[in-house]
Amino acid sequence: MKTAGIIGGSGFIGSYNVKKFLSEGYKVKVSTTDISKNEKYEHLKQFPNSENLEIVQLNVENKSELEDFIVGCNILVHGGTPFQLEVKDPKTELFDPTIKGTENFLEAIQKTPEIEKVVFIASVAAYNTNFPLLPGGKTEGDQISEDDDAFMSEEGHPYAQSKFIANQTVEKFISDNPNLGFEIVTVSPVGVMGKALSQRQDSTSMGLQYLFKNKIAPNPFIQMFYDNNIYFALVDVADVAEGVYKAATTTGIHGRNYLLTSESYQVSDINLMLNNQEPEGKPKIIYSNALAKKELGINFKPAQIPLNQFSE
Repeated sequence: MKTAGIIGGSGFIGSYNVKKFLSEGYKVKVSTTDISKNEKYEHLKQFPNSENLEIVQLNVENKSELEDFIVGCNILVHGGTPFQLEVKDPKTELFDPTIKGTENFLEAIQKTPEIEKVVFIASVAAYNTNFPLLPGGKTEGDQISEDDDAFMSEEGHPYAQSKFIANQTVEKFISDNPNLGFEIVTVSPVGVMGKALSQRQDSTSMGLQYLFKNKIAPNPFIQMFYDNNIYFALVDVADVAEGVYKAATTTGIHGRNYLLTSESYQVSDINLMLNNQEPEGKPKIIYSNALAKKELGINFKPAQIPLNQFSE
């Protein structure tokens, strides 16, 4: 039985990752930032095959803890970077744990001979820090794919900037180390939607769906969505977990960064679907999922499915 180590395995996406790997017959080692706060990970113990689950305290900025966590893992999934839109101190809340944590992780994986595959869960921000707006050089009607140059704007949200820089760090590491004994693959989800597997109240993805459902704007950034009725690219959280698993178990894809995305809808239609009503407009395909469909074999669900699941 192989072991999958999942950093950030108790969050919104991470919980689906844990459930998927357990269901596929893996031992799963999950990190938590504070082992004493069992309310953050207790739900993982309810999954089928949870007797193969191990939960370990980990601070990704602590190199020795990171090295200890990695020991014995054949597959590593790194999704343990913070996702938050309300930020007081971008350096300590976002940039340090995201970028420094990635640097420490890349250093640690070189010391572990059991590793066969590493999967980074990045973000659409790795391709476009302007998300959900279009990147520079693109106009309405254009599509964005993995073939496009990544777009970075210093005016982007600090979360987006931190994810972009962390992804550049991974790409440089791959370029600088051509003879690794394992593959590194990245997946970059757009706006992740669906129903949480826990009762936790600290998920930004769940919070964003709540805001859209109730037309709440806690800050000018979100208010801009409503004022311009922007198109927002969506993907089912279960499809993201499927993408992570396929990326972890498909060989010959070293260095790839797959966009995980379904359809884009205007925010007004997202509001309707989150209230279990039919959308008035038609979806667009702004971010292409052709590469993930072809190489990972994912059949992305229509965006209405996870939005209806949240409404229920």
